[in-house]
Amino acid sequence: MEKKFLNDLPHSDLNYTDALFAEMVLDRALLNFRKETLQKEIDQSLRERNKKEFLRLTEELKKCL
Repeated sequence: MEKKFLNDLPHSDLNYTDALFAEMVLDRALLNFRKETLQKEIDQSLRERNKKEFLRLTEELKKCL
């Protein structure tokens, strides 16, 4: 899936700074959502004693930090 940036859209009344700020807020929200999801999946792998999945998920979480 190709990522579209607000500043890639045709010129409009959007101020560049506002567009950049909105993009940063959205990126942060998506990152926080992904980290929360990974933490829940890590907890589940611990409950299931799934070492392989735990290690994979913790490596992915490290990349988000």
